[in-house]
Amino acid sequence: MLLSMLCIFLAIMLGFPALVNIFYSVSDVTFTDIRSPQIIGFENFRTQLLSTDMWEAMGFSLKFGVIASFLEVVIALILVFILHPILAKHPFLTAFLMLPMMISPALLGVMFRLVLNEFIGIIPQYLEFFGIYVNFLGPEFIYPTVVTIEVLQWTPFAFLILLAARQSISPDQEEAALMDAATPFQMIRFIFLPTMFPSIVIVAFIRFIDSFRVFDHIYVLTGGGPGNKTTSISIYIYKLFFTYNKIGEAVAVSLILLAMSLVLLTSAMKLILRN
Repeated sequence: MLLSMLCIFLAIMLGFPALVNIFYSVSDVTFTDIRSPQIIGFENFRTQLLSTDMWEAMGFSLKFGVIASFLEVVIALILVFILHPILAKHPFLTAFLMLPMMISPALLGVMFRLVLNEFIGIIPQYLEFFGIYVNFLGPEFIYPTVVTIEVLQWTPFAFLILLAARQSISPDQEEAALMDAATPFQMIRFIFLPTMFPSIVIVAFIRFIDSFRVFDHIYVLTGGGPGNKTTSISIYIYKLFFTYNKIGEAVAVSLILLAMSLVLLTSAMKLILRN
């Protein structure tokens, strides 16, 4: 009874748009005839499932999400084990480590677009002073550039969650391990990592989903280019919807992405519950 009004609210706010999207996904609809779409069955799904552009965007998002989330979790774990003793004595320092998360992704894209510009960017200018010529926004370096920006901004999020998991470990466990002459590596291997494993899985899953659907800073920084090198699935859907006026196909890709996310969510939850 206490949750009934919240459930009704969510059903209205989420259920109605979901039903409209399902209807549009099986319709031929554009901005000119959005009020009178023509039902064409699963043609939109067939068109997009056979589209090489969609699978290229899906492949970019998958690769980007795996690499970025892996680096974020690994770097966050290393920082947790290094900084935990310091932050235990001076917890206020944690606030400074969270500052990158406070910046809007779109604003971050604008900042790096200025900083990394090959003509006026401060970083290329300093590198050129030492005889190093790098075009960070060119075809050769654009992929590591966008991954690095993602990692720089969202590693603090992974760090914050994993730090809380590390702090929740009972001091008695650490004391018992020290009494048994456990080395720091053994404590990490047999105490910290097993205890923190559910948190690691959750953080990795959240960061993967967020990186997989990345849009803001890549769109501002590159617009999905050069060519289609940085076109994520979110940017691809955006272009289908607003640039090519293919609303039905854009919604169909969104539903395909939703189905894939639900499968991934189910798998992650089973993995967490199993451990």
